[in-house]
Amino acid sequence: MLNDLMDRLTEPSGFVYLSQDLDPQVLVERLADRHGAPRVLVLDGCADTGVDESRGGGLLAVLDGRSETIRAWAYGGQWIGAGTARDAHGDVFPVLAIAPRTVQVPSVGVAGQDDDGFERLVGVTGWTYLPERPDIDWAQVEARVGTGFPSDYKRMVETFGEGAFDGYLSLNQEPWTHFKEDGLLIWAGTEHENLYCWQTDEGDPDRWPVAVQTFDGELVSFDCPTAEFVCRILLDPEHPFTMNRYFDTHWFMNYRVRE
Repeated sequence: MLNDLMDRLTEPSGFVYLSQDLDPQVLVERLADRHGAPRVLVLDGCADTGVDESRGGGLLAVLDGRSETIRAWAYGGQWIGAGTARDAHGDVFPVLAIAPRTVQVPSVGVAGQDDDGFERLVGVTGWTYLPERPDIDWAQVEARVGTGFPSDYKRMVETFGEGAFDGYLSLNQEPWTHFKEDGLLIWAGTEHENLYCWQTDEGDPDRWPVAVQTFDGELVSFDCPTAEFVCRILLDPEHPFTMNRYFDTHWFMNYRVRE
């Protein structure tokens, strides 16, 4: 059903009224199953005052004041919106909308330079939410796992929360290991069963290199911090684990609905 409805939107931006027999909540739930937790742009005719282009404001421009209740998802270079809107006669219909999404990508820099990969990662994904988990007790978590963690990883979890970069690279909220005897601690994974780890031989967690344990057992190491590594696989088409071939514009898919 969802694919058929999306096929009706053939332009870079636009919207389509749907049958009043369609429950708009079902449409929202189908999109949430595919694209994660949505942003609320309009609720009962009142737009969120914080909505701008970086938060899906292009959808409101497309709907041109017709919005009743609209929720939005980032997906690559698109905003997808769904909910209800009024037609020219004032009748409320379920609606599906799309609008272009752009993100100003910071420069990647050179490995080993003293730049902040975390800040670049926020810019690369166009992240505009407040921190998702600002009060996490890292001392308790690190005591449970038995080691400290890299500081940029902790900032990633605090800021992004539970979800996946480009809907693909799932960020673990707490590192775990099946390979402790090999000195590997796992901080992310993919649906292709690749495990994204740190090699923990170095005493200082901020100096741990990233390693990828592939689904067929190969271990590939990268001498760079965690956030910088994620930036590079998002942006560098030549990286061995690049995600750049799939999307030119990147995002973080939330798994949890914000209260």
